[in-house]
Amino acid sequence: MTSSSGNYAAGSQESTSLSGVSWGAIFAGAAGAAALSLILVILGFGLGFSAVSPWSDSAMSAKGIGISTIVWLAFTQIIASGMGGYIAGRLRVKWTNMHGDEVYFRDTAHGFLAWAVATLVAATLVASSLGSIVSGGAQAGASAVSGVAGAATQAAGSAASNSNSGEDSGYFIDTLFRDDRAASVSDDAAHGVVFRIFAKTLNSKDSQLSAQDRTYLAQLIAQRTDLSQADAQARVDQVYGQARQAVEDAKTAAKNAADTAAKVAAYTSLWMFVALLCGAFFASVAATMGGRRRDAVVYINDTSSRETYTSATNMPPVR
Repeated sequence: MTSSSGNYAAGSQESTSLSGVSWGAIFAGAAGAAALSLILVILGFGLGFSAVSPWSDSAMSAKGIGISTIVWLAFTQIIASGMGGYIAGRLRVKWTNMHGDEVYFRDTAHGFLAWAVATLVAATLVASSLGSIVSGGAQAGASAVSGVAGAATQAAGSAASNSNSGEDSGYFIDTLFRDDRAASVSDDAAHGVVFRIFAKTLNSKDSQLSAQDRTYLAQLIAQRTDLSQADAQARVDQVYGQARQAVEDAKTAAKNAADTAAKVAAYTSLWMFVALLCGAFFASVAATMGGRRRDAVVYINDTSSRETYTSATNMPPVR
């Protein structure tokens, strides 16, 4: 047998009908990689939850959490995939009479296949595990803010019902029964009228109070306060300006949150892609290392000794 230019021996030209894939070794490496990946991911989420706090002044920043998540994901892929590839290469069937380049390719393929199977298995396991963890955390958080959320939802629903074009009848019905007499409208009814006027106007295109609505609101205020008609109109302008500014701020915050969420999703996908590529690379490299160690094992055919050992002198040179 001659030697090739690589670390493997050059084989003969004999052909064989046996498969070049050792599925047992691949599934063994994939099982080890998936188990280690699951353990490391759960550990990472445990460390992450311990660093997260509901108080903004005592928790990690969003940027810090994102960077630590990416680093931990890459670390998990490198360690778990490397171990799975090494196991697949070390446990695969020893090929005889085969060229060194072919052995190197098959070792690399075994590591890649072990990584692929482990990735699919780990994705399924992690998805199911994280689903239960996140649902538990969501239920705890929901119970803590249920009262506030209920009030906000009720207010938002009321605003939405008055802002829809098909449900503006309340505003127009109010205009039919407008009366300038002081005792014509109760306080509760006046609050409802003001709410409907504000809701309809804030959701219009120009968000400007009409002259009739402005005058009517000023009359309602003047009837219930010691303000003159002019001062009441000034108060209407001031309060409505504050309400419109609050709506604009909420819209801006919602747009910024949406943009931030889109960027985070894009960056997360890109870095996850990089981490998975790193896992495939290290799995393939580790499989070649395990294959070299597997080929370096020498079995002694001696009735007095059944030990198997690794001969350092017979090991091929390491690249």
